[in-house]
Amino acid sequence: MPRRPENLYPQYHAHVYFGPATVAQARQLCEEAGRELMVVVGRVHERLVGPHTRWSCQLAFDAAEFDQVIEWLDAHRNGLDIFVHGVTGDDFADHTAHAMWLGEENPLDLRMFRR
Repeated sequence: MPRRPENLYPQYHAHVYFGPATVAQARQLCEEAGRELMVVVGRVHERLVGPHTRWSCQLAFDAAEFDQVIEWLDAHRNGLDIFVHGVTGDDFADHTAHAMWLGEENPLDLRMFRR
């Protein structure tokens, strides 16, 4: 069972995961999140970026917005998987120990964070 998001850190990223069949759905979700929530919407990447093994779009927000953002994303994700993690300055910990999920957990390619 994936770890559900908890408000434990000052800042967060939520990565909306999608593929060719769900790119339009993900794009719409991210655009709506940008209009309705206090989030910074990143680019919709139709390629692999960073440690993500699926296409993704990043939403950035802080702890004050956490509850509203997570509740909204969970209600509107319509089957999309969303990776949520704290932003602490330790990228490896952020993508492992601080990893939380809405939907199914997806593997990450953590080789870039090896110390």
